[in-house]
Amino acid sequence: MSRTITITNQKGGVGKTTTAHAIATGLNHRGLKTLLVDLDPQSNLTYTMGADGSTPTIYELFNEEIKNPSSVIHHMEHGDLIPGSLLLAGADMEYTKPGREYILNEILEPLKGDYEYIVIDTPPALGILTINALTASNSLIIPMGADIYSLQGLSQLRGLVDNVRKYCNKDLIVEGLLITRYNKRAIISRNLKEVMQETAKQLETKVFDTVIREGIAIKEAQAMQTTIYDNSPNANVTQDYSSLLDELLNKR
Repeated sequence: MSRTITITNQKGGVGKTTTAHAIATGLNHRGLKTLLVDLDPQSNLTYTMGADGSTPTIYELFNEEIKNPSSVIHHMEHGDLIPGSLLLAGADMEYTKPGREYILNEILEPLKGDYEYIVIDTPPALGILTINALTASNSLIIPMGADIYSLQGLSQLRGLVDNVRKYCNKDLIVEGLLITRYNKRAIISRNLKEVMQETAKQLETKVFDTVIREGIAIKEAQAMQTTIYDNSPNANVTQDYSSLLDELLNKR
């Protein structure tokens, strides 16, 4: 049975796209067929995958200009991708009809038999695109920095998750809060850890045991449009994302 995971946080700079890419390509490396969906108008994930964002994208599927989602999938060296589009930047104003929360779910439904996992990257905002992602997903991962500022705004995300569960997707699970871009020389205070744990409880979830360390291997892989598993298999950050995959898969 296919499982759909959304990676989201309205705060930028927390490694959201990096995490979506690392999880999806890591699952593919383990022989689990995975589809990436770039729902962020910035389309950084599309670039990292080496895809051409000027060809048919998720935007054409949202507007029903193309009705066969399989025809929009790019079969790239490191996995399959539905590319993003800058045209989705106006989604909150463009999609106003009743049922707009279910557009992505309807797009992905016929693809679920072809993939074991679908991983969705979202924009750093809590608008209609993120609502669509959560409505279409089984679970959610929230990347966040190891600082107090990353906790600001999570109450808004919690409110959005509660509303999606109430009105669109009652079975949505928050897999956990993922600390990213961690610098071991920085000290996380006991108070901050306690606040993170309390925030996780409010979201009915946990803080992942795995911490993602900061590492140049990420930037190198992105610049070369490859994966950390191919480019730097022994790097700390690669080991960290592998450990995260172990946590996710061992839970099943």
